[in-house]
Amino acid sequence: MSKLLKFLLGLCVIAALAACAPPRIDFKGTAINDDSMGGSFALTDFHGQPRSLDAYKGKVVALFFGYTHCPDVCPTTMLEYASVMKQLGEDADKVQVVFVSVDPERDTPKVLAGYVPYFDKRFVGLTGSPEQIEQVKKQYKVVAQKVPAPGGGYSVDHSSGSYLLDQNGKLRVFEAYGAPAASLAYDIKQLLR
Repeated sequence: MSKLLKFLLGLCVIAALAACAPPRIDFKGTAINDDSMGGSFALTDFHGQPRSLDAYKGKVVALFFGYTHCPDVCPTTMLEYASVMKQLGEDADKVQVVFVSVDPERDTPKVLAGYVPYFDKRFVGLTGSPEQIEQVKKQYKVVAQKVPAPGGGYSVDHSSGSYLLDQNGKLRVFEAYGAPAASLAYDIKQLLR
């Protein structure tokens, strides 16, 4: 076989392999390529039922860690995702927003049921025992700690970003706090392609 023919055959093989590769996705948020981070878990939903993250396979999941007594970050983020769902139109049915409490002592299923659906009736709130929540926080490298408040009570300082998981349940994107709804919707649309 001539060198030219081998060269051309080699180019054809490379072109064929490139055509089979998945398209590169550019996200507005930060792409995550750490397979040691994320994964499924099971907690209790706001109806008091066990709920596994695997139950949402086939949908893009927006995963946010917060608490219902949060004065600013949590309601702002939930409002952004409510806006995202409106922007997505019919595609919103292919997305699940999941709020995981980092304050299981106060955020009972009943409390979550009064908070999470306020933003969008399709959103789901999850809680569990302190040990279960601690395990999930480790999986997603979330930091949260109680801070005593003057006069009693406490607040919770916590990681303020959210995560996007693809339709196979793989962690794909970190969205920083304050990302506009349009950017969140853009990234979700990329995962829905």
